[in-house]
Amino acid sequence: MMKMDPPPKVPEAKADSRAQQARSDLFAQISEFMIRHDLDITGTNLSAVGTALSGANAALAKAFAARELSGDPVDQRWINTVIRLDPETGERISELDVLMDKMEYAMMRFAATARAAATETLEQRGALDATIQKISDPGAEVFQVIALSKAMLERIEGIEKAMERSQAESDALRADLAKARIEADIDHLTRLPNRRAFERRLDAATRDAVREGTPLCVAFCDVDHFKAINDTHGHDVGDRVLVAIAGTLNRSANDECFVARHGGEEFAVLLFGFDKETAWRKLDAIRREQARKRMVNRESGKPFGKVTFSGGIAEIAGPDDARTALRRADEALYAAKQQGRNRIVAH
Repeated sequence: MMKMDPPPKVPEAKADSRAQQARSDLFAQISEFMIRHDLDITGTNLSAVGTALSGANAALAKAFAARELSGDPVDQRWINTVIRLDPETGERISELDVLMDKMEYAMMRFAATARAAATETLEQRGALDATIQKISDPGAEVFQVIALSKAMLERIEGIEKAMERSQAESDALRADLAKARIEADIDHLTRLPNRRAFERRLDAATRDAVREGTPLCVAFCDVDHFKAINDTHGHDVGDRVLVAIAGTLNRSANDECFVARHGGEEFAVLLFGFDKETAWRKLDAIRREQARKRMVNRESGKPFGKVTFSGGIAEIAGPDDARTALRRADEALYAAKQQGRNRIVAH
């Protein structure tokens, strides 16, 4: 049998050079892609484009390739849709929730153990103290027992104090975790619930609607011409616009209406007990309220016209329909944009 020579080894320096060149090429591809499609340089956009072009997410890479081959625009609207409907996002959010729940449960068990140990120590201390009182009168031979018992008491007291400190630290940690959980669910610009909070509420609301047999609708709202506002007036004004529309939407938030900032200039709305027709009427009333407002550039004092949003609505039909309903709502939103914006479309 012919003996094959082993493949030649690539020098380590050469391998490092190739790796650096590969990273440089990927960075150049990402930059060229962002510029060619006129995409904003944001962390979310860079992450999505980099993940797709590197092939790290096969489904995302396929979606980008298909979009370019079709000739349809790879714009911010489409990027937001791809990111929003990425199934891995829901999995990551679920994993984070499970981890936080485990941490909280572990701390609850620690606190319970600390309380039980403190109670047991207190009981033992009381019994030992009573015994010492009984044997304090006999002769000198019990003095050593008394001295030892007193030493044990001092030790128990030390343990009690240590357990009290540990329990206090545990309680503080639980409070910090609860605060962090709340902050993790809030969008810091608009102070609305964020996408993470929306995903959790969507799952819970779907289960409740199926169990109770009540209708449930989901809607996406997107600020009209937001990129033009940013480009013309600056990002500070763009942030003011987002806060203003968040305020308009949030005034309708109650037990029947949950509003969240879903990312960028998009907001998500859950309408409990609303079918598509009643949900459309409610969201269209909010749209008309926003369209009546006029905003002013604080720096120049000049008005820059009305700021509107478009929306798309879909009704969740069953326990396994939530994700499909999100896609239908997104398609309805796209139809609203195509039909001229500043309108609500139900799918």
